Amino acid sequence: MVETEISDEMINVPRPVVRKFQARPQREGVGAVVRRSIGRFELKYFDPFLVLDEFSVSAPAGFPDHPHRGFETVTYMLQGAITHEDFAGHKGTIGAGDLQWMTAGRGIVHSEMPASQGVQKGLQLWINLSSKHKMIEPRYQEIQSDDIVEVEKNGIKVRIIAGEALGKRSPIYTRTPTLYLDFTLKPGSNLQQPIPKSWNAFVYVLEGEGILGNSRSSPTTAHHLLLLGPGDGLMVWNKSSKPLRFILVGGEPLGEPLVQFGPFVMNTQEEIDQTIRDFENCVNGFERASDWQSQAMVDC
Repeated sequence: MVETEISDEMINVPRPVVRKFQARPQREGVGAVVRRSIGRFELKYFDPFLVLDEFSVSAPAGFPDHPHRGFETVTYMLQGAITHEDFAGHKGTIGAGDLQWMTAGRGIVHSEMPASQGVQKGLQLWINLSSKHKMIEPRYQEIQSDDIVEVEKNGIKVRIIAGEALGKRSPIYTRTPTLYLDFTLKPGSNLQQPIPKSWNAFVYVLEGEGILGNSRSSPTTAHHLLLLGPGDGLMVWNKSSKPLRFILVGGEPLGEPLVQFGPFVMNTQEEIDQTIRDFENCVNGFERASDWQSQAMVDC
């Protein structure tokens, strides 16, 4: 099997895999199943990343009305479709390959429910916001699958959700500097992907089997999270007979204090206490929560 290599720049210090574990299914929302790899007991926080879920949900299960403050959620659909609705009047549906980058900021209440029959699958990543951005107004960036920048060359395909790869860049704006790449490697391909040296980075394998970090490493299969150590980039080999698909995510650490209470993420306990009061009293960003229900809840 002939190996091909593609790179914008050579990796001088490959990032090793310093930790690896399998994300096992757990219940979340109402009847939904997620494989949580960040935000669990073994890895509560990987600055600036709070949660990574690979979710699977079929109607009537889902994620009904719930609040957020202080961070961003990135929902990337793999199969089926999910409808999002919030108390500010925003409503939309994202299907396979589509992306929603939601900045919760000072407060949002929303629902995420299946929009089609069968099983809906996707990834949701929570990215922390710096103290100067935690109380900004909510906003959305929604990108259809056809509009996601994609490059394919020499047996390697990458969908560039955030950041840059193979000479192309995503139009997504990230307040917390972030790299989010969806790679598919054909059998025999070999990838070198630069990552800023000061950033934290991880890989989550979706399909297939690959060797990551070091050519002598044992193969990694689907549903495994790999934390990457220091270095200037990631090296990957697909020596199997089937395609390998994984996401590579990196981010600039915030280096700030973190206090989390469920869907609220702030810098101090006092800010969390204030957030709970704001939500309970429908003030300071949660005013529209007082008499709002999603259509999914109304129809129940």
